[in-house]
Amino acid sequence: MPLDAVLVFVAYLLGSLSSAVIVCRALGLADPRGVGSGNPGATNVLRFGGRKAAAATLAGDLVKGLAPVVVAKFLGVGPLALGLVGLAAFLGHLYPVFFGFQGGKGVATALGVWLGIDWRLGLALGLVWLAMAAVVRISSVGALSAALLAPLAVAWLEGSPALTVTTAAISLMLFWRHRSNLRNLLAGTERRIGR
Repeated sequence: MPLDAVLVFVAYLLGSLSSAVIVCRALGLADPRGVGSGNPGATNVLRFGGRKAAAATLAGDLVKGLAPVVVAKFLGVGPLALGLVGLAAFLGHLYPVFFGFQGGKGVATALGVWLGIDWRLGLALGLVWLAMAAVVRISSVGALSAALLAPLAVAWLEGSPALTVTTAAISLMLFWRHRSNLRNLLAGTERRIGR
């Protein structure tokens, strides 16, 4: 099997490890898929499990996007393979083979992928996410703002059509996974951070 295919496959498997479920089990908390919003992500874990559990979930989700991209870069794969490795890790988070294909929304994993592609990209999009979330006190607004800017930022920093297209695919899926949040935002019922 070619190296590129192996890296994509391993990235998907790594992405399939649900940080939220693993962290909550380790800390003796409820399964995040059955509590609150039912989303196995850091925001939901924060609401019922506290900051420590949420921080661990966020870190785990970020690392599983970051690690396979960094390894692929180290091994010298081309832009298309690099983009596919990042996309595979992201898809693993959304549709994890180990957890019945019921995953999270993918924001932290996407950020990890972008950080792996270029630290400046990850830093800039992370700051957009945090700044928007801090200003409006709505996590989804921060996440979607970063997703909206990501393909443009990749095109500008990397100049790679392949990386731009795979980033655009990640961004589109982020919007799709946040469709209920978008409906809530339009209705004025989206939950604010800290409530």
